[in-house]
This record gives sequence, C-alpha cells and structure tokens, in this order.
Amino acid sequence: MQKTLSYVKVDLERDVSLLHKWQQQPYVIPYWKLDVSFEAYKKHLNSFLADQHQTLYLGLIDGVPMSYWEAYWVRGDVVERCYDPHPKDQGIHLLIGEESYLGKGYALPLLRAIVHFQFLSKGTEKVIAEPDIQNEKMIHVFEKCGFEKVKPIELPDKTGMLMYCYRETFERRWKDVFQTITT
Repeated sequence: MQKTLSYVKVDLERDVSLLHKWQQQPYVIPYWKLDVSFEAYKKHLNSFLADQHQTLYLGLIDGVPMSYWEAYWVRGDVVERCYDPHPKDQGIHLLIGEESYLGKGYALPLLRAIVHFQFLSKGTEKVIAEPDIQNEKMIHVFEKCGFEKVKPIELPDKTGMLMYCYRETFERRWKDVFQTITT
C-alpha cells in the first residue's frame, strides 16, 4: 500500500461533528447504533473520552481522516464478563467513516497497524474484538489480520463474535511487514 497511515487521538471539539456525521451513515447505523442527535452524540463522545480504560483515535490515510478507532483495556469494559481475561488483554473497535474508503482494502492494513501498536504494550499477549455477529465483512477482516473466532457473546447492544488475536500468531503472520517498517 503506497499510502501513509496515521492515527491521532480524538479531540472533542475538533472531531465531534465529523464523528457524528459518520455515525449517521446507513452502513454504520446497524452496527454502532449511535444515530442520535448531535447533542446526544457529543455527550456520548465526551463520556467516552473521559473513560480511562480506552483511547479514541481517528485513522488517517495520507492525512485525511477516514476511520474511527476505540482501543481499550478489557479490564473495566463490559466484555470482561464474557470470558476470563488476562489483566493486559486489549480490545479494538473500528469503523470506516468515509464511504469513499469502503471496499478499497484499507481496513486490513489499518487494523494491522493498530494491533501492532497494541502489542507494543508490555504484557499484552492477546487483543480481542467483538464485532456484531451479523457483520460478516468485519469478521472476515479480523480473521485476515490474525484473529480467530472464539464464541458468540451477548453484549448490552448486540450479539458479538468474540475473537482473539494472539501476539505469537500476529507476529508470525506479519513478521515481514513489520521488519520492513522498522528497518
């Protein structure tokens, strides 16, 4: 991919309008269920930004914001009740917000880069995901990245497919990619 991938932490004032717009997209609504008023979304985003167990990012391609990411520690998240988590397990949520970036193959390299970043945290041996069980496209992207299906889980807003990506599996699968990046 001959593009520059980058991530910036979400800033409430700078990003709330863009993120609210993305949440209103027909392809996002069924999975994120945040098609709410601007005021309600701003309140939601503010509370998520204040939550110390997660960090929110915009994903950019060549400097253009096009995706949203929630990188989180499983401890302190609702999903921790769905399996026996290790204290350093992390999780990831994502959405491609700009429709023009859908179906272009960007989700996998972006996911791979942020999971690599999560594995830089000492002690993290597993990154999890729990995409909506009906979101077959995202489940497929997670599998291509190195995640494996574990089991369906019931969460407050969806039935998710709990998926694990183990450090060893990830590093073996993407060794050549990350050696190239770091050398």
